[in-house]
Amino acid sequence: MRVFLMLYKMLTLVQFRNKVFNYNKILKKKIFIGCGSCFLLCVIFYANHRSIKNLAISLISATDEDISCYDEPQTLGSTEYFNKEGEEQSMQDDHNIFFHETSCFGDREILLNARQACAVESAAKMNPGMKVYLSFLSHRKFSNYTKMIIDILMSYKNVHIHRISMDRYVKDTPLEEWWASGVFKSSRWPRSHMSDILRYLTLWKYPGIYLDLDVVVISSLEHLSNFAGAEDWEDVAAGVLGFGANQVGRRIADACLRDLKKNFRGDIWGNNGPGVITRILQRICAAKYAQDMTKARCHGFNVYPPSTFYPIHYKKWKLYFDAKKRNETLRMIEKALIIHVWNKLSQFETIRIGSDVPYAIIANQYCPKIFNNCSKFF
Repeated sequence: MRVFLMLYKMLTLVQFRNKVFNYNKILKKKIFIGCGSCFLLCVIFYANHRSIKNLAISLISATDEDISCYDEPQTLGSTEYFNKEGEEQSMQDDHNIFFHETSCFGDREILLNARQACAVESAAKMNPGMKVYLSFLSHRKFSNYTKMIIDILMSYKNVHIHRISMDRYVKDTPLEEWWASGVFKSSRWPRSHMSDILRYLTLWKYPGIYLDLDVVVISSLEHLSNFAGAEDWEDVAAGVLGFGANQVGRRIADACLRDLKKNFRGDIWGNNGPGVITRILQRICAAKYAQDMTKARCHGFNVYPPSTFYPIHYKKWKLYFDAKKRNETLRMIEKALIIHVWNKLSQFETIRIGSDVPYAIIANQYCPKIFNNCSKFF
């Protein structure tokens, strides 16, 4: 009997230990799953709150983008160089609007699509007293379609089409040695980061306004100087920038270009565009968030609210393509000077000519020549 009791106790103890062991395994598994789920939720929340656009762009953008045209010389029949003789002096006032197309096209011809051209036409149409520059990095000839588009744009007397040669463009600037070092070529998104470089470099060289090619200008910009726009109440964006010829504008332009050179990161998509202007304004304005960057705190530099340049947040970009919400969308842009259509996210949404989606209505009004001459789809 005593032996039986001892065996029973030993068996009970073993079973208890096995239960404890199994329970611990289950508990550890639950903890692991729980922690993993929490981490995933945090990532999703962070992405939704701050970086969903960066994530989408990371997925869309290729890491092996063609950048061969950044080093290649001009060839016969390509567009003219940007800083041709006699023109540079006329660009030293504040009355300039700049667009850059940073794509390389390999052995193909240059292609400018209708939506990009709409941005240029709207700027020229709404700002007849300003010079509008569209500059290409590719040395190739224009495709037949692009020639037609260019002819339409050139019907505006204030539109100028040029090519930038980077070796010449960076000469005698703070980026000359940096560019020659080849650091830029480490970028994961070279086309996007080239756009970042050019927006700050151009505004350092020439006072004026830089605009992305995925905008429509719906009001005059001639009264603006020394400004940026908040994408939301936390972040300053770099899709619309204006650095004037006065002391404030030159100070900001120089600070931005030197920050770009010092803090360039090829592995972080937004570091060299919105990151630059945000860091500079945080320091100059002594404020962390866009909502606190008042003109007084920023020593005369304006940070406009989201309703001015980004009235439709990138998370709601589909509103521009939704006919059912047309009236709501058009009301949302009433106070805007510019709208962003977030081309990286919306580029595959087609618009049939004659459609009543908001983007079509806006384009028909502000870039009518391009909109009504682009075949069946815009």
